[in-house]
Amino acid sequence: MSDTATMTSNTLQLLVGLGNPGKKYDQTRHNAGQEFVLELAQRHGIKLTPEKRYQGLYGRISIQGHILHLLVPTTYMNLSGQAVQALANFYRLPVPAILIAHDELDLATGVARFKHGGGHGGHNGLRDIICKLGGQRDFYRLRLGIGHPGNRCEVLGYVLNKASASDRKRSQQAADESINYLPYAICGQWQKAMHGLHSAVIT
Repeated sequence: MSDTATMTSNTLQLLVGLGNPGKKYDQTRHNAGQEFVLELAQRHGIKLTPEKRYQGLYGRISIQGHILHLLVPTTYMNLSGQAVQALANFYRLPVPAILIAHDELDLATGVARFKHGGGHGGHNGLRDIICKLGGQRDFYRLRLGIGHPGNRCEVLGYVLNKASASDRKRSQQAADESINYLPYAICGQWQKAMHGLHSAVIT
């Protein structure tokens, strides 16, 4: 489905932030999703803690009366689906109640977009999640733009390196806007969430 596809009225129950574990990958472009979820948790005054059964850092917050599970897988990116599957199975969450926050090469730095469904687009984290969910793709995504190096051969090094200070500032602004419109998404008001976020101007 495209970004403008009609959204369902499902409320969100799980937000997952993708990234790689360890100091080596801290603040790298590939960890944009992880950083987003950790920032959200911090703003709600909680610290995500290790949970072996979910293979990740876990916590819960309440937004407008809705409980939202937060998860940052502590596996490497290409095994992210293990954590998502474990938590979704434990709480019996439907796939459309899941939002995955991840870095997006096809969006410029400072751009963030909600999306429903679709393929993995070559993203190894999404690829494994789709696989572990039995091929189901009907989850939501928060695509956090990191830009593209311009050469396909340079992608691996690009995503595993830190962005410039100016790019990080733009990424933070995009994350701030995403957090502003997240309550609409959690309540199932996807058109409002998308319209607000997609209309935001990052300077």
